Amino acid sequence: MNSNDSRSPLYEMNPLGRFSDRTADYVKYRPSYPAAAIDAILAGLGEPSQLTAADIGAGTGISSRLLAERGVRVLAIEPNAEMRQAAAPHILVEFGDGTSEATNLPDQSLDLVVCFQSFHWFNPVLSLPEFRRILKPSGRFAVVWNLRDRADALTVGYTEIVKSASQNHPAENRTRAIEPLFTSSCFTDVRSSEFANRQDVDLAGLIGRAKSSSYIPNSGPQLQKLISDLTELYQAHCGDRSFVSLVYKTRVYLTDSVDS
Repeated sequence: MNSNDSRSPLYEMNPLGRFSDRTADYVKYRPSYPAAAIDAILAGLGEPSQLTAADIGAGTGISSRLLAERGVRVLAIEPNAEMRQAAAPHILVEFGDGTSEATNLPDQSLDLVVCFQSFHWFNPVLSLPEFRRILKPSGRFAVVWNLRDRADALTVGYTEIVKSASQNHPAENRTRAIEPLFTSSCFTDVRSSEFANRQDVDLAGLIGRAKSSSYIPNSGPQLQKLISDLTELYQAHCGDRSFVSLVYKTRVYLTDSVDS
């Protein structure tokens, strides 16, 4: 990584194409989100079957399907064609080609806009007004991240290995991206909550989880060192089990439209 990368906003680091070669690992090894987080997002919005949501940067639709399983109609906006094509279908999920800055959705047409594990790749100056445009006056905006738990030894070890392999890529500090939301004129009353989450993985899953991150090298000596380090970590923690657990805190930020 050159010295400029650490100072560049993540939205300047090819967010539209950088996951194209990660699709298979993304589908297999990305964690889901706890039911309590989905409960919090939907609380007070009314009957889910009457809601329409946009999932911005939907990837392969992990979060879109969680909302759809509650009965919400979901418009999954994902600019990466490979990710869209890899998504498992759901009758209530419709994928569309768009970006956070230009969703191609109508004005005031949505009850809910969500960004699961994607907001840090967006330019907030352009994206937040777009989200406000497509939300109804009574609409809600949610940002969600699975954050690795720093109190769990296996997860801390995994984090250090990933940081080393990625040369401490700035995406490892992704939650700083939320700061513009607190000062935006588009939204008000930002509140946050956290929910316990965990992902049980075998050795292939531990390695695949790391490789699904766009800033991890996908070939060469750095990848080989990553695999070696993760293998050693796995063997140190698995005991007599066939898996280890990555522990997360799922953080949810909720906010409402300014004139709701």
